[in-house]
Amino acid sequence: MKSSTHELWMEVPERRGIVSLHAEIERLVAESGVKEGLVLVNAMHITASVFINDNESGLHADYERWLEELVPFDPGTDPATGGYLHNRTGEDNADAHHKRQIMGREVVVAVTDGQLHLGPWEHIFYFEFDGKRRKRVLVKIIGE
Repeated sequence: MKSSTHELWMEVPERRGIVSLHAEIERLVAESGVKEGLVLVNAMHITASVFINDNESGLHADYERWLEELVPFDPGTDPATGGYLHNRTGEDNADAHHKRQIMGREVVVAVTDGQLHLGPWEHIFYFEFDGKRRKRVLVKIIGE
């Protein structure tokens, strides 16, 4: 069995942003020599996510709006009326923790004939919820 481990460093200059990882994951799978197996892509920080969906800007804007409606960045300071208890620690990123929980931390994709085995519109993304600093994404490829 072959195994290949990589860390991608992300540095999103804004607080939130979606970054395509797709071409980089395809390149790493090709370089690994794995023909049949799995690739794990995992956000290594609790305020970021990895997800698979369509590479369409309207959908990405919809995610932004939907998540902000569900878990607004600044709901006020009073926990009794919607403020975040986590932000009492001096941080301002409680919303980012919740958004990550909603969008998920990782994806696992089959590798078939040395290529990602995805549906016709599926694309791999990193979603940053508390940016402006370096964060890691783990890519683990295993198989034959």
